[in-house]
Amino acid sequence: MKKKIVGDKLLFFIPILILIVISLFNMYYVSMMDGYENYLFKQALWFVLGFVVLILFSIFKPKIFFRYSAYLYWINVLLLILVLFFGTTINGSRAWFRLPFFSFQPSELMKFSLALYLSHILAKIKSKNMKEEFKVILKALFITLIPSLFVFLEPDTGAIIIYFLIMIGIILVYKINFKWYILLGIVLFLFFGTFFYLYYFHQDLLINLIGTSFFYRVDRILTFVNQDSFQLNRALISIGSANFFAYSNGVYIPEAPTDFIVAFSISKLGIISFVLILLCFFILDIYFLIKVFKIKNRQYKMFIAGFLTMFIFAQIENIGMNLGLLPIIGLPLPFVSYGGTNIIVYFMFLGILVNIERKAFVNKM
Repeated sequence: MKKKIVGDKLLFFIPILILIVISLFNMYYVSMMDGYENYLFKQALWFVLGFVVLILFSIFKPKIFFRYSAYLYWINVLLLILVLFFGTTINGSRAWFRLPFFSFQPSELMKFSLALYLSHILAKIKSKNMKEEFKVILKALFITLIPSLFVFLEPDTGAIIIYFLIMIGIILVYKINFKWYILLGIVLFLFFGTFFYLYYFHQDLLINLIGTSFFYRVDRILTFVNQDSFQLNRALISIGSANFFAYSNGVYIPEAPTDFIVAFSISKLGIISFVLILLCFFILDIYFLIKVFKIKNRQYKMFIAGFLTMFIFAQIENIGMNLGLLPIIGLPLPFVSYGGTNIIVYFMFLGILVNIERKAFVNKM
């Protein structure tokens, strides 16, 4: 049994360590480029802090975090409100608190708080009929809509999508009646039907409803196939000129450390780095998916499911937009892209997951 748990830990950490090594090599090359800071030192520091957070979060019993999840959630909501007034605007979004030595993004922290709070609240409700399930869905929607509203005002399209994906992942594990999925499909069809009708035939009215800034972001997503994107063109050129093994070309890629880290990695470390990235994420996704099915505790199962939907979507979206297959919405690649808050949040998730795994192991003993 002990050998099995050690094997699980290796399966858990080796892919993450490989992704971290790839990230640090990329940050080394970024730091050598004109106009960029010492990203290698900063990224290494964030990873060190991330492991410290992981250790701290794995020390305490997991139920403590769920017990106080409401406080974490509402404090995070308060931070989302404050950032609208006192935050720093970067790339058109007022989403960062800039402090003397670092900056952080409350919308990233909300991903953790939301998954924790939603799984805790819904795990306590055991519905027996569709009426009670309706209350569950409304509660989940309400909890998700509150932060989404404030993030909408920043605006940050990617974070809003992530919040709803976390909610959907948790509700899927909750196992509501199949009729609700049919009803949800009808509601989504009517919503998007109305939205697209206004987008194509009454754009002035739509702009008045959602604002110019958010309309521009939506417009960029809906027309990404036809756009002559400088970022995407440079990314595709760099990918096309790379060899399988390390090949450092001189193509400039905008947002190289964050949004277009995959294209940058291929251009500097070779296609082999992309193969390793895909392999590591495949192993991690399968690992977390197995945990969703094996964990018996409903609260923990929903939390892992919420994390997994967010984790997989971030991979698909970031890699897809680097290859020109998906719209550019500014989602970093987990453990590879530069970003302090994003890295810390993922290590917070990992800390809880390690905690949950250890608790399940102890219960088996």
